[in-house]
Amino acid sequence: MSRTLRSLVATTAAGLLAAVLAAAPPARADDLVTHHEFQANCSPTVHRPDDPIVFPGLPGASHMHTFLGNSSTNAGSTTDSLKAGQTNCRTPDDKSAYWFPSLYNGDQLVVPNFPQVIYYKSGILRYQEVRSFPAGIRFVVGSPTATQEQFRTAPGAVEGWECGDSAHNWDFPAWCPPGSQLNVRYQAPSCWNGRDLDSPDHKSHMAYPDRATLVCPATHPVPVPMLEFKMAFPVSGDMSRVRLSSGRGYTWHYDFMNAWDGPTLQALVSHCVNGGLQCDPRGYDQYKPHRGAALGPDYRLPR
Repeated sequence: MSRTLRSLVATTAAGLLAAVLAAAPPARADDLVTHHEFQANCSPTVHRPDDPIVFPGLPGASHMHTFLGNSSTNAGSTTDSLKAGQTNCRTPDDKSAYWFPSLYNGDQLVVPNFPQVIYYKSGILRYQEVRSFPAGIRFVVGSPTATQEQFRTAPGAVEGWECGDSAHNWDFPAWCPPGSQLNVRYQAPSCWNGRDLDSPDHKSHMAYPDRATLVCPATHPVPVPMLEFKMAFPVSGDMSRVRLSSGRGYTWHYDFMNAWDGPTLQALVSHCVNGGLQCDPRGYDQYKPHRGAALGPDYRLPR
């Protein structure tokens, strides 16, 4: 083969390769990137019949809720009051409020007995485009009035309720192996309308991505982190008396009020979500240690 022909073949091959790479979709979970997430680990603080999103300024107006993270959360909480409060989240600059309907076994309150996991993930295919939450955003995920069919078919349902080898339960399992934990997973919407920090129903300013394309709808074009609550309750054996303060298992729902330090949240989103990593609360992926961490050893942004 002549030098001219070899040069032409090489140039053509390089051009084809460039075209293929340009047309290739973003990395999926089965090739280059397996995760795009980080964790918030927060423990229960208090149990109150308050809901500062649905019933702001009205203590006792709601069913009982279990609050995580910020110890100051009550019916009168605002973004400013949360930022002035204290948190037990592993990342101390996460002053956000997280809460859900309290779980009971008969009349006995069942309290998670170790730090719970709240994932911040990409809900869209192009995880590189996820943006940080705007300051002060708040929303409700799920509904205390949902039917079992609504819970089963909700775009936020992941595993439903599970314990032992029993999974995909849309109400509480009848029995859990002694010593096991009752778990629930449920995903939040991850597309924001780009304007409102709240809405009259506390949901309409948020939307789920299209299930087929994992792209945000035109009405809610801004991709933000997808929250996934993974809560574990130390209850097992006969589950016939287990209930939520809002009713049956399919009335599971939760609330979020963002009170993160903005630069800290942005660092975690950029490093872990946009960077395609599986991070702990420090922003460190133990499977890819060469990528480093977003935060320092004290779980704070280096100053």
